[in-house]
Amino acid sequence: MDLLKRPRRLRGGDSIRRMVRETRMDKSSLIYPMFVMDGEDKVEEIPSMPGQYRYTLDHMGEKLQRLSDAGVGSVMFFGIPAVKDAMGSQAYADDGIVQRALRRAKEEFPGLYYITDVCMCEYTSHGHCGVLCGHDVENDATLDLLARTALSHVQAGADMVAPSDMMDGRILAIRNRLDENGFKETPIMSYAVKYASAFYGPFREAAGSAPSFGDRKSYQMDPHNSREGVKEALLDVDEGADIVMVKPAMNYLDMITRVREVTNVPVAAYSTSAEYAMVKAAAANDWVDEERIMCEMAVSAYRAGAQIYLTYYAKELAKCMDEGRIG
Repeated sequence: MDLLKRPRRLRGGDSIRRMVRETRMDKSSLIYPMFVMDGEDKVEEIPSMPGQYRYTLDHMGEKLQRLSDAGVGSVMFFGIPAVKDAMGSQAYADDGIVQRALRRAKEEFPGLYYITDVCMCEYTSHGHCGVLCGHDVENDATLDLLARTALSHVQAGADMVAPSDMMDGRILAIRNRLDENGFKETPIMSYAVKYASAFYGPFREAAGSAPSFGDRKSYQMDPHNSREGVKEALLDVDEGADIVMVKPAMNYLDMITRVREVTNVPVAAYSTSAEYAMVKAAAANDWVDEERIMCEMAVSAYRAGAQIYLTYYAKELAKCMDEGRIG
């Protein structure tokens, strides 16, 4: 056959395939979500997330060391307090679990970059992401608590804050509070496009954050909607978000692309606990090649437009990048 155009010419070997690769990844774009908890001398495996653990502060350094050794430079802390109440007061307490974790981590591993999840659900006795009025989450009353939480995290050493609550106006409230207290240079990564998804189940077990009644559909987004996600992202950028996130990643790749196209800030994608758990379960039954699936999921998020990837596989992905199996 007389073919002038043969796309397979650029697929003939590993060197040429890597040379013309359209999507490139780097370890510096990885963020590892880490659970820190009150107590002493405990490392608790999360049953629905094999290989993932909750750490008390005296064991936290062991994980931070492994991440640092692997070249994963960024960590996001999620706190699990010993005591919860209706107002989630441990979220913004000076001696809260995240605040203490930050001070210790910054002292022991100053070279890592620390991001904190800002939300109320891990700290409230009812498990919702804000202040309740009856069975409804009161949006505006929650904003002050979120701003207080973000400020307390930054005062304790957080390099970036990441509000995940999905309250209207929370980016502006946090930006104003940080600026008023001299933290104008601290960036905000907004969970801007966060869907009311079934992909959060294992996380809620890990953090003990499942709502005690109802659901979060009045503040997290309807999975059917994409234009609404664009609106949310644009609103957060207007309010001062420096980075916007899409969550979950795997089933919402179209939203990563849409948000990347309409915003001029970096876009992050969060590969959720259930994405991780499904791969782990399938791999445990020898149904899939865990490493290849893990890498392919990551590539899909970057190909869709993500520049930052939050994943429980951060350490393993970093190794694959080092060894040339992905990147």
